[in-house]
Amino acid sequence: MFNRSRCPRRVAVIASLSLVAGCSLLSDGDPDSQGPIVVGTTSAPSTLDPAGAWDGSWELYRNIFQTLLAYPNGATTPQPDAAESCSFTDSTSRTYRCELRAGLKFADGDPLTAEAVRHSIERIRTIDAPGGPAGLLGSLDNVRTSGDREIVFHLNRSDATFPFVLATPAMSIVDPDDYPADSLREDTTVHGSGPYKLRSYEEGGKAVLVRNDTYQGFAERQNDAVTIRYFKDSAGMVKALRDKQIDVTYRGLAADDILALQEHAGEDLQLVDGAGTDISYLVFNPEDPWAKQPAVRKAIAQIVDRGAIAHKVYKDTVDPLYSMVPKGLTGHATPFFDDYGEPSVPKAREILSGAGITRPVPLTLWYTTDRYGSETALMFRELKRQLDGSGLFSITLRSRPWKSYVVGYQKGEYPVFGRGWFPDFPDADNFIAPFVGEHNALGTPYPAKEITDRLLPHARAESDRAQTVKDVEAAQRIMVDDARLIPLWQGRQFLAASVDISGGEQALDPSTIMMMWTLHRKTSW
Repeated sequence: MFNRSRCPRRVAVIASLSLVAGCSLLSDGDPDSQGPIVVGTTSAPSTLDPAGAWDGSWELYRNIFQTLLAYPNGATTPQPDAAESCSFTDSTSRTYRCELRAGLKFADGDPLTAEAVRHSIERIRTIDAPGGPAGLLGSLDNVRTSGDREIVFHLNRSDATFPFVLATPAMSIVDPDDYPADSLREDTTVHGSGPYKLRSYEEGGKAVLVRNDTYQGFAERQNDAVTIRYFKDSAGMVKALRDKQIDVTYRGLAADDILALQEHAGEDLQLVDGAGTDISYLVFNPEDPWAKQPAVRKAIAQIVDRGAIAHKVYKDTVDPLYSMVPKGLTGHATPFFDDYGEPSVPKAREILSGAGITRPVPLTLWYTTDRYGSETALMFRELKRQLDGSGLFSITLRSRPWKSYVVGYQKGEYPVFGRGWFPDFPDADNFIAPFVGEHNALGTPYPAKEITDRLLPHARAESDRAQTVKDVEAAQRIMVDDARLIPLWQGRQFLAASVDISGGEQALDPSTIMMMWTLHRKTSW
């Protein structure tokens, strides 16, 4: 999730461009004059316990929990939030010290102390939940506290990205009295210390957030209450927006709905279009007899037409991607295009025949039905069309809902499967490190010792992230040579809202997570 400012940006406001001034969506006033702001999304939390989720659940966490560091509006590097100050205390980026703000409390009145921070971090590693964020803490050796306010993190290697890790919602601070040290909390009650309290939660339905009066942090709340509604698909969400049942939509807008909002919306709707760093890619299982063969993977890389996927399926609301590191981040390159160029069936046939493969390769491609947007099924049908059409592959498509889909890929059931990635923090490291190594975020081992043992450690020792380009490019080169992961597209951020809503531009932090507190209603023109 790196190095991207929030202003200026491309902004398209339906029907009333004159309403947009600079980088904001105008005006302010009484934020509570018409009740809570209602936000729609298709990305529902998988769990309310931060130790159990490395996914879109973070959207909710950012608003109801605090982290030591976070991203104030306009910031691209982490700044203190629950902490009063944080810094490395050595020249090797191995000892990181934070001092908490004085008098912090959880929403239920319990004190938020250094021990609560230590407890919150340590339980992530102790629980090590499947699909959880323990992998983010690979460089952490131990956590020490001194008094109620001082926390010191001792790292097992130099890691200049550690402050970015602490700023992820995975590192949300929880109350030791409410969250067991060795197991996930299962109920729907949350006592965080963030800008909002979670008043009520209905799984798959809605989350009701109200102002947390004990909050101390950088967030300047422009409203007193937000309700988040969870939708199954984009169509239902957009209909709710048009019917004025919700005020804002974010995460999960389908391409057709985006185009309709751009072209046919009335004067009561607006659309914000900005750069994004989320990506979509294919993962190959090294245990599958076909997917484990480099020639098979490289032939697919040679055939896949990213431009057709972006244009035909996503109506140019995404951009073709030729590296696991997206555009906009330091170190981005285009090695897949450099190596493979335009899609070519003859070149793919040559790759396969050179490996002695002369008959169509049978492969099953898996995707999830309810995680990455309604176009996912269409994209996999397009991939099947391209690969079957080459005469070199015989593709079968299979799918599952997200919760069972995760279990399947963690068990190694899928030969090839689709994944998406919303960055944890805005650095190229976060588009490489989570995917490589024996224990990675994919549940599919990818030994790459040159990357894990040399390139990433060398890059993490560099506090000036602009100096990591050579290491990042070298890692991308290895990933292209392996073709264990094939990038497909890079997304953009689209936020649709009623025309009387302001703050949409400011609502997205560098990891594309919505900060609900920036939203408010206009009361004057």
